[in-house]
Amino acid sequence: MTTDGGGWTVFQRRIDGSKDFYRGWRDYKSGFGDLNTEFWLGLDIINVLTSQNAVELRVDLVSPGPPAISAYAKYATFRIGDENSKYVLNVGTYSGNAGDSLTYHDGMAFSTMDRDNDLDTDNCANVYHGAWWYRTCHTSNLNGHYGNTSFGAGLSWLSLSGYYMSMMFTEIKIRGH
Repeated sequence: MTTDGGGWTVFQRRIDGSKDFYRGWRDYKSGFGDLNTEFWLGLDIINVLTSQNAVELRVDLVSPGPPAISAYAKYATFRIGDENSKYVLNVGTYSGNAGDSLTYHDGMAFSTMDRDNDLDTDNCANVYHGAWWYRTCHTSNLNGHYGNTSFGAGLSWLSLSGYYMSMMFTEIKIRGH
């Protein structure tokens, strides 16, 4: 990827809702989708890529219009733990123009429809039809239901779109420092 100087490895992309992201632990662990369209690379692979070297994270977003807004969020450091830690998320300092909707999730384990690791009394993955590093529940939900405008169930990035808009495009990527 040539964005922002290049060298990026994309681990999530949403463009059209052609892939169902409301999936269980096993799928998120190993990855799914089509690298040319919509996909999740896999938590095991993301763990390996982020534990070997220091990496930064970039989230590219396009909100629905009119007018559509393109924005990004960068985090100076990004790492997820291994499966024993439930793929706990660690993010560093934010920069960008999308607003910071990920730091809230820092230190949280990953949750899916069949593995509730959040701090809420309900399983946030089931409530919001996704899988993410939910806390109680989220300020971002980029694996939510594509196009869904119900409260928090779509591809949410709170600081850019609120809870009732679903992003038209998301791409999450990492690169080494």
